[in-house]
Amino acid sequence: MHFVGFAELAAAVSNAGGLGIITGLTQRSPERLAAEIERCRALTDKPFGVNLTILPAVTPPDYPGFVEVIVASGVKIVETAGNNPQPFLPAFKAAGIKVIHKCTSVRHAVKAESVGCDAVSVDGFECGGHPGEDDVPNMILLPRAAAQLSIPMVASGGMADERSLVAALALGADAINMGTRFVATQEAPVHRNVKQAILAASELDTRLIMRSLRNTERVLRNAAVDRVLTRERELGSKLTFADIASEVAGVYPRIMQQGEMDAGAWSCGMVAGLIDDIPTCKQLIDRIMTQAEALIRDRLTSLLG
Repeated sequence: MHFVGFAELAAAVSNAGGLGIITGLTQRSPERLAAEIERCRALTDKPFGVNLTILPAVTPPDYPGFVEVIVASGVKIVETAGNNPQPFLPAFKAAGIKVIHKCTSVRHAVKAESVGCDAVSVDGFECGGHPGEDDVPNMILLPRAAAQLSIPMVASGGMADERSLVAALALGADAINMGTRFVATQEAPVHRNVKQAILAASELDTRLIMRSLRNTERVLRNAAVDRVLTRERELGSKLTFADIASEVAGVYPRIMQQGEMDAGAWSCGMVAGLIDDIPTCKQLIDRIMTQAEALIRDRLTSLLG
């Protein structure tokens, strides 16, 4: 949720009964993250968390500084993603922080449990952003992971409505995580062009880029994505990140804040095909819970005869 997971959206989700998450690295420095956490705390008295995505970089973010700020802030839930969070777990555990690690494979979920994560968020191939390199959708991934885990599991990727929730529970998950669906809400602090692009999209309108770099990302198709795919076809195994950097690096402010929809590639899940409105977060969560209960009671229970 880069340049989406700001305080106003996190607070709106938490106020509506979900768990809102601030995207830590969007803040770019520990000091700015500390300010964003305080801004969120002024908007909600409900629990919320912080995402800390751990990625290799030529100039890495100040991860120790981000961890220090999270601990000092009193936030009690952290979602980690990317590389193994083990180096940061002692600090989080000492502060009583629960850690949910985002995984795209069963083996990574099992590893997360073994190093001490409190829960995992399992991302199926349908998800927006980085689905890993195994290409396993949630109908297979979730029950496989559930069979191997003893910690709670959150289902991510393709989640949008009451059917998503009920299906995820049936497949062994304990909750669902929604990304693209929350971008298309009234409180999401993104340009209206972004929300309209999601509404206009079908499940056929995402593309996978950077496959040859083994950094696969699912994005919504636009002119920039077409240019990236053309370069990938032309260069094949000779492709380097530098060849496409102008289309994928540093583009989020122009897209999310200024609404320049062809400025670069931006993450979007196949779930866009299930999104046809822009509700408030409360309207969305209330609707999911009410209709999930009705689905279980009226349709599924009736199948028992």
